[in-house]
Amino acid sequence: MMLIPAIDLKEGQCVRLRQGNMEESTVFSDDPVSMAGKWIDMGCRRLHLVDLDGAFEGEPINADVIEEISDSFPDIEIQIGGGIRSIETVDAYLEAGVKYVIIGTMAVKRPEFVTQLCSEFPGSVIVGIDARNGKVATHGWAEESQHNACDLALKFVDQGVAAVVYTDINRDGMLCGVNVDATEALAKKLSVPVIASGGVTGMDCIVKLNAIKACGIGGVIIGRALYERTIDLREAQAYVDAH
Repeated sequence: MMLIPAIDLKEGQCVRLRQGNMEESTVFSDDPVSMAGKWIDMGCRRLHLVDLDGAFEGEPINADVIEEISDSFPDIEIQIGGGIRSIETVDAYLEAGVKYVIIGTMAVKRPEFVTQLCSEFPGSVIVGIDARNGKVATHGWAEESQHNACDLALKFVDQGVAAVVYTDINRDGMLCGVNVDATEALAKKLSVPVIASGGVTGMDCIVKLNAIKACGIGGVIIGRALYERTIDLREAQAYVDAH
């Protein structure tokens, strides 16, 4: 199971939001590249980047920063989400060295877009299922759809997606504990890895998820817990590697 530090980008800065609310952002660094280097030095093997501005604008806003991180750390896998609404954007990110693109809003609004991407960029597409009370949210979590999270995820497994990122919005940035039960239930129904996200507080969350990794838990994204030091990445990585 991979431990994947999150770097959320807003106006070129590294921030964390609470439940996806852009008005409740905390700036943790004005140098995202250095922040990426910090997590890499502590043992991470993949980074989770989010263009928050892009998610709301519907097009890349922090692409320069993302490319700089990719250029600076070419041996580290990067998965990027936020504002990816065109083939051209995906192509540009992959050309810049990004390993995976995460499709959220477009998976709901235009599912055929995911199908096309999986055909043109096999092995490089992850679907982001961001759910609030079991329903999928889009447009930077500002809009809620009527789609059931599990049903939507199942639609894309056969299309060739590499993984599914499952985020419980109610827990994201709240340090209230990851939704282990919902993540496990989803992973058991899918034939691709599920990456857990939202609410990681400390080592207890890592231990719980690692205990069910055989169900198909491929990794966990860690955000605020790292920045507020309620979890030590080196310690967590050592635990996962040993178990």
